[in-house]
Amino acid sequence: MGEPVTLEREGAVGVVTIDHPPANALSRQVVDGLLRALDEAVADAAVRALVLTGAGDRFFVAGADIREFQASSEATRSWIAAGQALTLRMGRARLPIVAAINGFALGGGLELAMACDIRVAAAGVRMGQPEVNLGLIPGWGGTQRLPRLIGRGPALALLLTGEPVDAARALELGLVHEVAPAESVRDRARAWAERLAAQAPVAVAAIKLAVAEGLDRPLEEGLAAELDGFMTTFGSADAHEGVAAFLGKRRAQWSGR
Repeated sequence: MGEPVTLEREGAVGVVTIDHPPANALSRQVVDGLLRALDEAVADAAVRALVLTGAGDRFFVAGADIREFQASSEATRSWIAAGQALTLRMGRARLPIVAAINGFALGGGLELAMACDIRVAAAGVRMGQPEVNLGLIPGWGGTQRLPRLIGRGPALALLLTGEPVDAARALELGLVHEVAPAESVRDRARAWAERLAAQAPVAVAAIKLAVAEGLDRPLEEGLAAELDGFMTTFGSADAHEGVAAFLGKRRAQWSGR
């Protein structure tokens, strides 16, 4: 057995793949691997966007490894907290993250996808939060991110029934940004990542941080987070280059500084 999470670099795009047969379930090893891959990509200045996907063509992530729930309450709480910390770090990471939902995304799998910035789903795949059917609730942000993405009413319907939706319905709800044929879902996710990687890195990081820190605060606090981000970009070499390129009618060459 190889590593359950791999990071491959393809130009300015890093591709993170979860490969944990048979269903790419989220185990402690997978969570640790995702944290390592994220840290490694963030530390590499040449990487400016990430694609997150599952190995194979059946599962993005089918959910949590149920064996993890057989541990003690203290150990389970620690594991759930680690998963929440991972999703928060994804939201605040300087790199935009695109989920290529190549197969089932259930439970923690959907929560992981929702922590990404852009979601591209393969036609026909199903996604949902089925935890209520186990007498549980989502633990990695399902009760929080799903209502923020699609609204309270639709989210509660999915959370309380545990029923999944297909990719087409997910697109209607605003849960995913694009639906692509199964054979090209990773290519479409990579196209999104390449487009985002071509943007000014300092500005991209500042936008992600301002949204993460300000969205759920009072407007005044959100605007303060935006002001901090604006001043960060204003003093950057990228901003000077962007203005000079605009005035010179040429394409900007971003340095990430």
